[in-house]
Amino acid sequence: MNKPLIPVIVGPTASGKTSLSIEIAKKIGGEIVSADSMQIYENMDIATAKPTVAEMQGIPHHLIGFLSMGENFSVAAYKQKAMLCIKDIISRGKTPVVVGGTGLYVDTLVNNTEFLDYEKSDIREKLEKKAEQEGIGTLLSELSEVDPETAARLHFNDAKRIIRALEVYYSTGKTITEQCELSHRHESEYDWCLIGITAEDRQFLYDRINHRVDLMVKNGLIEEAESFFASNCSKTAKQAIGYKELKPYFDGLVTLDEALEKLKMETRRYAKRQLTWFRRNEKINWLKTDMLSKEQLIESALNIIDEHGRQK
Repeated sequence: MNKPLIPVIVGPTASGKTSLSIEIAKKIGGEIVSADSMQIYENMDIATAKPTVAEMQGIPHHLIGFLSMGENFSVAAYKQKAMLCIKDIISRGKTPVVVGGTGLYVDTLVNNTEFLDYEKSDIREKLEKKAEQEGIGTLLSELSEVDPETAARLHFNDAKRIIRALEVYYSTGKTITEQCELSHRHESEYDWCLIGITAEDRQFLYDRINHRVDLMVKNGLIEEAESFFASNCSKTAKQAIGYKELKPYFDGLVTLDEALEKLKMETRRYAKRQLTWFRRNEKINWLKTDMLSKEQLIESALNIIDEHGRQK
């Protein structure tokens, strides 16, 4: 039995993923499933570049703006919600189109990563307190005894992963290494067609990023950032690029121009990290947005999807 084919549009920020995904959805009877770890939050609209109602062009979008800024969110929770969306869309005779720049979210879906199910406890809190009182070196030594393989590859200063590895072991009795092996036991029930957007000239992408930041300011980014800092935000939400770079401006430490230049620089760095992540995946079919017109980009993407489907 043929697996349902699902197009996946990835790439760095400001590359044109949203526009392309909407055009593809219009052509194939699709609905968008977002794979963006910041667009999940409500009220974080401008900084995260959420598509407006007008930009959506009537195409249903899922997993955008559904979570309060005060709530944390995990990749495991994302996979669960995304798979429910995908099943629902297919059951209605439509085609899911996954789009986003959060590589971990995309990989979790495509690789059908499974997560160990264990009850929340106070283990992490106790480990964090121990690290604070005795130093992270104590926990790394502790990890070496129960999971030497993971301990050997973690940097001494990587407190977050050291604590996470111990939390997993003490909660489940399994090491992180064992979890990784178990997490990819089952093949995905879907056929994923990955399309990546990049640019031949890196400066082309950087210019788009700089222009986007200017538009964000024009559309009310400063006011949105003020509201953001006045609210009770989760640790996850606070990772969003677009707010923390403006904090020194609100504190009177830098000028607005200096803060915005910092924001542009950090966004460009983020785009580089995204490209590095996605380029490791040899299954991605890359399209260069600076070498193609909008019509050619759409046509090329549709041809990739069609060819992928015929090769099944």
